[in-house]
Amino acid sequence: MVAATDQRGPSLLLTCLWYIREVDPATLLLTGLTRDGVYLVENGEVTGAVNNFRFNESPVDLLGRAVEAGRTEKTLPREWGDWFTRAAMPALRVPDFNMSSVSQGV
Repeated sequence: MVAATDQRGPSLLLTCLWYIREVDPATLLLTGLTRDGVYLVENGEVTGAVNNFRFNESPVDLLGRAVEAGRTEKTLPREWGDWFTRAAMPALRVPDFNMSSVSQGV
């Protein structure tokens, strides 16, 4: 999936989202932060690490914009304690992911 990102110019590879909170229940708008790995992808290759970002996205809108999905992988969530101890999800390619600001954390 990373190798095919050169079609639209530079992209970001996000490896972890956390501190996800609801902003607007009517539209299911969520805000959160990237964490532990945000990488710049240029010409189909990871070229370096970049700062973390705050994002604002609705999962409903995000899934509607997804243009590619990878293989489903087992993973563990970063939050929610014992409520959701296991998850399985694919990597997604989503154009125009809304990064609202740069996070102060590195």
